[in-house]
Amino acid sequence: MKILKIEFQNINSLRGEHQIDFTNSPFTESSLFAITGPTGSGKSTLLDVISLALFNQVPRLGKISRSEILNKGAILTRNQKEAYARVTYQCKYGIFSSQWSISTNRNEKLREYEMQISSVEDGAILDLKKSDVPGRNEELIGLNYNQFIKSVVLAQGDFAQFLRAKKDERGELLEKITGTGIYRKLGVKAFEKFKASNSDIKEHLFNIKRIEEELLSPEVQASYKNKFQEKTSSCEPLIKEVKLKEEQLKLKKEVLLQVSEVEKTKLKLDQASGKLKSFDTSKGLQLSQHEKLISVSEELRNWKTWSTEITSLDKERKSLQQKKTKNTEDLSIQLSNIQKFTKKPLTTIEVATGLEQFSNQVSALLEEKNNKGVAWKNLQQLLRVELKDVDLNITDSPDDDLEILERLKQISTQHIDDLKFKLKDFQLLDLTKERNLLRKDLEKTREAKNFKLELQQILNSHAEKLKEKALLLPVTKELPNKIAILNTRSLDESKNLQILELQKENLLMRAKLEDFRNKLIDQEPCPLCGSLHHPYAEHLPKKDDQLQQQIDSTKISLTALTKEIASLNSELKLSSTRLTNLDVEIKGLEENIKSKKSIFNTTFENYEIEEKVDWDKKIFNLEDQLNNLEAYEKQVLYFQAIERGIPILKEMQQILKDGSKLKQELSKLYSGTNIHTDCRDLENKWNLLNQQKEHLNESYKLTETKINEFRNKVLALEPGLLKELRGKGFTTIPEAISALLSDSLFNELRLERDSLRTEIASATTTLKVIAAQLEILRSKDVEENSEQLEEKLSAKQQHLKTLQDECKELERILKNHEDSLSKMKAIQLEIAEKEKQTKRWTLLNELIGDATGKKFNDFAQDLTLSQLLHLANIRLKDLSDRYLIDKPAADEDDGLVAIDKHMGGQRRSVKTLSGGETFILSLSLALALSDLASKNVEINSLFIDEGFGTLDPETLDQTLDTLERLQAESSKTIGIISHVDSLKERIGTQIKLTRNGQGYSSLEVVG
Repeated sequence: MKILKIEFQNINSLRGEHQIDFTNSPFTESSLFAITGPTGSGKSTLLDVISLALFNQVPRLGKISRSEILNKGAILTRNQKEAYARVTYQCKYGIFSSQWSISTNRNEKLREYEMQISSVEDGAILDLKKSDVPGRNEELIGLNYNQFIKSVVLAQGDFAQFLRAKKDERGELLEKITGTGIYRKLGVKAFEKFKASNSDIKEHLFNIKRIEEELLSPEVQASYKNKFQEKTSSCEPLIKEVKLKEEQLKLKKEVLLQVSEVEKTKLKLDQASGKLKSFDTSKGLQLSQHEKLISVSEELRNWKTWSTEITSLDKERKSLQQKKTKNTEDLSIQLSNIQKFTKKPLTTIEVATGLEQFSNQVSALLEEKNNKGVAWKNLQQLLRVELKDVDLNITDSPDDDLEILERLKQISTQHIDDLKFKLKDFQLLDLTKERNLLRKDLEKTREAKNFKLELQQILNSHAEKLKEKALLLPVTKELPNKIAILNTRSLDESKNLQILELQKENLLMRAKLEDFRNKLIDQEPCPLCGSLHHPYAEHLPKKDDQLQQQIDSTKISLTALTKEIASLNSELKLSSTRLTNLDVEIKGLEENIKSKKSIFNTTFENYEIEEKVDWDKKIFNLEDQLNNLEAYEKQVLYFQAIERGIPILKEMQQILKDGSKLKQELSKLYSGTNIHTDCRDLENKWNLLNQQKEHLNESYKLTETKINEFRNKVLALEPGLLKELRGKGFTTIPEAISALLSDSLFNELRLERDSLRTEIASATTTLKVIAAQLEILRSKDVEENSEQLEEKLSAKQQHLKTLQDECKELERILKNHEDSLSKMKAIQLEIAEKEKQTKRWTLLNELIGDATGKKFNDFAQDLTLSQLLHLANIRLKDLSDRYLIDKPAADEDDGLVAIDKHMGGQRRSVKTLSGGETFILSLSLALALSDLASKNVEINSLFIDEGFGTLDPETLDQTLDTLERLQAESSKTIGIISHVDSLKERIGTQIKLTRNGQGYSSLEVVG
């Protein structure tokens, strides 16, 4: 996996869009580059961009969400509305681009983040939910987030600490670096499981002991069983006796109940007989009379209906006669009203014609009046159009408006005369031509003014650049001499440094054993013999460090000279470049000035280029003439509008007079609001009264006809009906009708009589049956009374209850004993099962368990350390052929051991290594962790957080040589995050980050 390009916008302090393309220069010339900048400038932001675009996580915050950004103010640059991070990488499946982005909506609220992956080769976007993007990147790269961070970002400083740590500290560091803390948790979990399972067994044993204490002894259990059987046998005959007494007592109650039923039935029979007798007395005659008339009831009802209809129709005939009289009076009144309305006499036949003629006469006058009104409105609208530009508030009084308009005409004439005097030099007959000429002259004058201003600006710029050139010429002549002097001084310092270092090497060669003795420290092993005590290392003469001080001073001086020379060279280069650019710019300005003057002379023939003109006064005079011309044109139009309005107002005066005359004529003839409606209402009411008259006449004739029909029916029915009624004992028809009941009343009385007769028959039958049953029950009854039976029953029930309670108590005790035995057996089976399970946890606890998890963690860390050291030694072969790293033997110090192959395989504590040697070993461990985390995935992009700002220059040079060799041999792209000046000077390709005063940073790629 190799990172090809990083693109991002508004991430942390890096505002705006940024791009780092590792496939272009300068990264193609040198794949070893430095990421430099002061603390807080955003060096780690580049690593955040990579992990954010791939996995939506950053090392310092974890997973990123909208709420995380809002709560912590992270990721999105302050005061910005959108951000994105995009990484293009190459893997075995092809080249892909993974992007993370976030933005605000139109209400300035932050949306949820978005993620996507696209194939760079064909531009296709993979169909994935944003939550699936980190997983797909993991599949494509072959590393999850934690593995990726450990493989790509190498914290060499952690491994330098790891090399020197003791065993316990080394285990904690290794757990932190590799993220293998799970083994400690597993050890603690195994111990807790073992402890929990043992506590369950102890609790079960305690429960068994408690149950055993509550169990009955065999003798007590046998005694309880015998007592239970004896008492159960005594209960059976007693239960039979109780049941017999209960049946005898029940029979006593049934006899009493049956006697009560006999009495109730007799009472019911007497009541029904009384009711029937009362019914015959009060309603029997009425019911028998109706039954006599059932055969002629239809004829009686017809006679009654026809007689009622005759009476009703006679009343209706009288009412119709009254309405006819009223209708005649209403017709007379309505005719009188119509004659008053039309103001002429009319007969009943002339009513419709007279109303129509009157309506037409009034309508003609109204129409003529309306036409005058429409003409008035049209003229008033025309007047408004004609006088739209005249300051006149048009009213409904044309006389007043005409007077005002005449006065405005006189004022306008005076204004026109004044303007003619001011414009006496113009041809006022062709105003459009004069106005266009004035505007063209004004526009030309403005262009000439702007052109002269622009030319003056160019002349000012030309003068400033000539001045700048005059200042730079002496600088470019002095700087080469200064640089030559400093180069001579630098060469002398370099030679002096070589002499001093040669002297140091000679002293080191003479030192030999004495130098080693100087370095011996008590309780630390001798690099030659391994002894911890050094009795002959005391009272040595103090080492002279003056030579080393001279070397350090010379190096500092040489570095300062190098920086000053570089600064002067840069200044000389900038000054020379600026002089060249100034010559080009001055030449261009001179050509532009010449061109501008030529254009001015050609374009503005009326003016000289050197002529001094008061442009503002010239433009003001032209604008004033143009304003006067436009005012004259406007005033002429104003005058013409007034002249067109005057005849319109005169015509409106005539219409107003004609309308007034029509209004007077109309008011004498008609004072209503709608002539057609009023005529129609009068005519409708007249027609309605005539229709009512015809309807009343027809209804009156129909009523008389019905009365005659019903009278004929009654006369035909009466002779035969009277004859039959006299035979049934009735003398008149009304007498028979009064004796006739309604069907509902007849049915009600008949049902009441039949119900009473049925009730008497039923009570008689019931009394015979229950009397017979009573005799049977009395034959079975005993001589004892109820009180005696209840007393005996109560005594036997009490005795039976006492025996049953004793049986239940014995049964409960025996059942509890059996339940306890069953519960104890179940617990014993559970203990056996627990012991099987506990055996596994006991064994696991013996192997890996303890309260802190140290046992299993130490074992796992030892395996991890072995694998890590194996991979580190493979990497170390490529960096140095001298050392191997190994774990300490049982008799050695618990720190890691370096095997020195140049010293015959001598085992040395890593604490005795120099800074450069320590770096090589720690770097090999960092690369080994990258190999361990990435497994079979090839990682071709590494970022090393070196953490060696305190290294001396010699060790720093050795470090850089090692990194350059690593990059050359592996073809990896290696980035070093640093703020060490010497390292930044050594590495030409750099990603520079700088801070500004607003809290933002900027990014620049140099090389």
